[in-house]
Amino acid sequence: MKHALKIVIALVVFFFMAQFAGLIVVNHYIDHKKTIETKTVAWQPLPYNLERPEVKNQSTSFIYVTIALLIGTILVLLLIKFNKPFIWKFWFFATVWLTLSISFAAFINASIAAIVAFIISALKLYKPNILIQNLSEIFIYGGLAAIFVPIINLFAAFMLLLVISIYDFVAVYKTKHMIKLAKFQSKSKVFAGLLIPYESGKILANNTSTSQKSRLAVLGGGDIGFTLIFAGVVMKELMLKETILIGFLKTLSIPIFTSLTLLILLLKGRHNKFYPAMPFLSLGCLIGYLVILLI
Repeated sequence: MKHALKIVIALVVFFFMAQFAGLIVVNHYIDHKKTIETKTVAWQPLPYNLERPEVKNQSTSFIYVTIALLIGTILVLLLIKFNKPFIWKFWFFATVWLTLSISFAAFINASIAAIVAFIISALKLYKPNILIQNLSEIFIYGGLAAIFVPIINLFAAFMLLLVISIYDFVAVYKTKHMIKLAKFQSKSKVFAGLLIPYESGKILANNTSTSQKSRLAVLGGGDIGFTLIFAGVVMKELMLKETILIGFLKTLSIPIFTSLTLLILLLKGRHNKFYPAMPFLSLGCLIGYLVILLI
């Protein structure tokens, strides 16, 4: 087993919670009344006068997302090369603040959401602990999905899973830069994703530890974000055929099966070995989608 059993369960539970909360956020931004009237999915505007990216053809939107991912990866690798962690921290803070603000604005007043998101982002950066790290991660990806789900159709969502799965495999087993990125984030004490430090099966309070006996259970933010985007795209398609509640409940098949595949990966994984999670999680997405078709 890659990690202690209760650590594995905690990581999987946090992952599922992030998927569940993210779908609620995406569902909030769907304009259901207008969708019923026009029979096409309509969206509520984002708060703070933010605009979603414009794409001429949703079927090719996965290309733009992939390009953005590659550019972001190159920029972070340059920061590693030139040892500029403070730039990474500023970038991280701005991104977390933005996505949390969008996510919280689905539940509370936008101005209050921005203030709460700012406080949490600052704590995440300067006073990190397990609670702040992982609870904030539950809501971050809902804000991200609220931006990108509207510009991606089902074909593009499948293609995005395929491309990201291949990228993840290459980045871990071939170029190994994904491992370098993970170590850089841990060293800078700013990690984009779920993170649980533990020692002898006991969860530690801080999100990093210098103890040689301590270990870290981590799951990258991309693994949460891309699976949520896929689930969000499936949900918006279901909203054209089902009631709001039934569409949401059917979509939960995807987080359930991705969580199960993550559980199997963590249980079967070997100690001190990095694995590309996206190929396994993508399989879970596909199984969940097939279940939806059969329901």
